[in-house]
Amino acid sequence: MDSTFSRNIMYWGDEAQERISSSHIAVFGLGGVGGYCAEALARSGVGELTLVDFDTVSKSNINRQIIALNSTLGMPKTELFEKRLKDINPELKLNLINDFYTDDFDFTGIDYVCDAIDSMRSKVNLLIRCVRNNIPVISSMGAGNRINPDKLYICDISEIRDKKAPFVSNILYQLKKYGIESGIRVVASDEKPFCGIKISELEKVTTSKGEEIEFNKIIPASTPFVAPVSGIIMAYGVVQKIATI
Repeated sequence: MDSTFSRNIMYWGDEAQERISSSHIAVFGLGGVGGYCAEALARSGVGELTLVDFDTVSKSNINRQIIALNSTLGMPKTELFEKRLKDINPELKLNLINDFYTDDFDFTGIDYVCDAIDSMRSKVNLLIRCVRNNIPVISSMGAGNRINPDKLYICDISEIRDKKAPFVSNILYQLKKYGIESGIRVVASDEKPFCGIKISELEKVTTSKGEEIEFNKIIPASTPFVAPVSGIIMAYGVVQKIATI
């Protein structure tokens, strides 16, 4: 028994661990949700991870993101996760994409997608592509503007209980235009979203291919509790399916 993952194996067994170690998971977005998801997947023994994020650590990330420290300010998130996850499992195969997600992403070889993107257009595009290409996906639908992790749950997108939350309702509306109303697993919340201060800013991103992307980004409130737990629940949902626990 490999002592690194021996406690996992004690629960779900050697065959399940082998399925996990043979899997290739892609995590889109390495913020409060995606970062904890990536780490939990690495600690589960996933054999290959593709991590996609264009951003660097900022001061406002420190309250909830696992690699966000005063000592890491300004550093690319993908590089920080490379060092951290390799320290957890030196045998882990890592593919790092320090770039903004665009629709030319190659899904070849990926067994499961974890969507922790917070920009509406990119999130919807990713979910549509996963559905059209029959790639299992789990998506974060309720970490911002919330404080109570007790309200989080996993379900099919058709079974979200609060469809009127603005972020959720907008995603559902966009997906419905493409005939997608089910078939996507989500981590959602029963908690009514709240934000005491409304902030939005114009985000400008230049991709590695020179494409300039501009969008209006609404800045949500985000606590130290909900985003991390959402990420861990997301990782659980993936491992549960792959290992058939």
